[in-house]
Amino acid sequence: MSRRPIPKAPAVAPKATDAGRPGQVPTPPGDEASEAFRRVTAATLRAMGGEPETMVSFQGAANAPAKPGESAVQLPFVPRGMPAVEIAKVRAAADSAALWIRHHDRALHARLAPPETAARDAFLAIEHARCESFGARHMAGVQANLDAKWAQECRAAGCARMTQQSDMPASMALGLLAREAMTGTPAPREAGPALAAWREALTPEAHKALADMARTQGDQAAFARASGALLGACELTEVPAEETETTPDDAGEDESPDDDTPEGQAMEQPQPGLDEDQAAQPEAAEGEEAQEGDGEPGEDATGSEQPAGPQAGDDLPEADFAPIPRYKAFTTEFDEEIGAEALCDTGELDRLRQQLDQQLASLQGVVSRLANRLQRKLMAQQQRSWEFDLEEGILDAGRLSRVVVNPTLSLSYKNEREAEFRDTVVTLLIDNSGSMRGRPITVAAMCGDILARTLERCGVKVEVLGFTTRAWKGGMSREKWVKAGRPEQPGRLNDLRHVIYKAADSPWRRSRRNLGLMLREGLLKENIDGEALQWAYRRLRRRSEHRRILMVISDGAPVDDSTFSANPSNYLEQHLRDVIETIESSRDVELVAIGIGHDVTRYYRSSVTLSNAEELGGTMMLKLSELFA
Repeated sequence: MSRRPIPKAPAVAPKATDAGRPGQVPTPPGDEASEAFRRVTAATLRAMGGEPETMVSFQGAANAPAKPGESAVQLPFVPRGMPAVEIAKVRAAADSAALWIRHHDRALHARLAPPETAARDAFLAIEHARCESFGARHMAGVQANLDAKWAQECRAAGCARMTQQSDMPASMALGLLAREAMTGTPAPREAGPALAAWREALTPEAHKALADMARTQGDQAAFARASGALLGACELTEVPAEETETTPDDAGEDESPDDDTPEGQAMEQPQPGLDEDQAAQPEAAEGEEAQEGDGEPGEDATGSEQPAGPQAGDDLPEADFAPIPRYKAFTTEFDEEIGAEALCDTGELDRLRQQLDQQLASLQGVVSRLANRLQRKLMAQQQRSWEFDLEEGILDAGRLSRVVVNPTLSLSYKNEREAEFRDTVVTLLIDNSGSMRGRPITVAAMCGDILARTLERCGVKVEVLGFTTRAWKGGMSREKWVKAGRPEQPGRLNDLRHVIYKAADSPWRRSRRNLGLMLREGLLKENIDGEALQWAYRRLRRRSEHRRILMVISDGAPVDDSTFSANPSNYLEQHLRDVIETIESSRDVELVAIGIGHDVTRYYRSSVTLSNAEELGGTMMLKLSELFA
């Protein structure tokens, strides 16, 4: 077969591109259309933003949002074929960045942002919604681009699979609700049922704050105050002192002492209106404030929240844990996965939380000092470091003088090096069996409370879960088995109760009352550890974080009298061993176990056994220190 000669590309004279910057090379003829699109997009962005000197680069990932800095904007890469979908993403990102530059005051935002990580993320998302809604109010084309961007972000975040309020991060939900209030148009259909759950849960104070935000969207300072009121109504941050009265619960919100505090000494109470973290951790607070001024406007100061994108478990089937051979449940009809707030009324939750706060005073001495050490270790790893002399990234303004002296040199870029622990989630799975009643469950609840507060300040997500059964010696599952004629080898014969005390995306301030539920009489019954581990593992697999840690606290082997009476005596224990082996061999979750008066080393590879519940807090902190070292 003869080959046709390949035609030579015609010579193209060098032409000026994008303000004629030095170091540019001639544009290949196949890229003329994309180069023209980049020039027009950059010029439009500068005109809309009101900053003619803004540097615009197209080096970001295809699905990445724009990253506007003080003098540079990074937009998604423009593919050579210029697909219509990708071009729409670039246009929307450019419009968003231009409106951010024009309507956002960086210094004012840093001064008014709340100190809590989750609240700061939501505050930033709401400010983005303000800039886009206010800036596009007279530009229908820009508004259409931004509408498409919001819908695409909801699809990328997997909102269609989010069914409960706890499934959707507060930053995304409040950003969508703020946009609704300011534009008067409903959220995109892709937002899913979780946003509807958020909307129904809004209090009258939250609705008033949204109305104030719509009225003040042209004034960033007034809008920020209204945003703070919304975050306070959603229990993401404290309401300013002049807007609230001190409640009895405030007396229980003691914070960790410094290392020189004597063991067992009671905590010093924070002053009304002063953030707990600042009252107890001045050195950590100063470090956080220093980082707030260094970050890009599109990122939070600690870098704990990644941009919305596909979840790590999106490519996994819903039943992402293979069935264990020889194990089954007679029926799962009566099992429940429930939030702690649904198991008792608000008044009882407040009473139990107050009881937990009273118990905390006796544990603060040792455990809180260890928590301080863990926090300082993580904060030390959080110091910023940069990689220089890169071909893409953020423009290195400190090396522009080289280009001025020698225009033939190319521009130099830099990127911030991220600390690994920032993209981490920790799940604490606590045995809620009857044998934990008394001091063990009290210490476990206190340690979970301190651990959640400590890691949250460092930008690490924490989830606190509990597992037990709904009844003693079987429940409705056993009744159904009896009515069916008591068939042999029925499998598990009890109704599971899996309790969510604190979801990973829920801030500690919103979940603090739930942790007191562990002290409730009648909650602790029997324990089926294997299925609880499967449940916690599935929840971790759906998280987007790259590092996932599962810490199990238990005081014994699985026990359920109803299941034992109709199956082999080692039925539940063998299932637990099989589940542990599956999780440890998968290597996508780091599994750690702490046994209280029970040898867990025969089940778990990474484990420790305690003879006294009082040692639990220190052991938890030491194991986490080892993992983060």
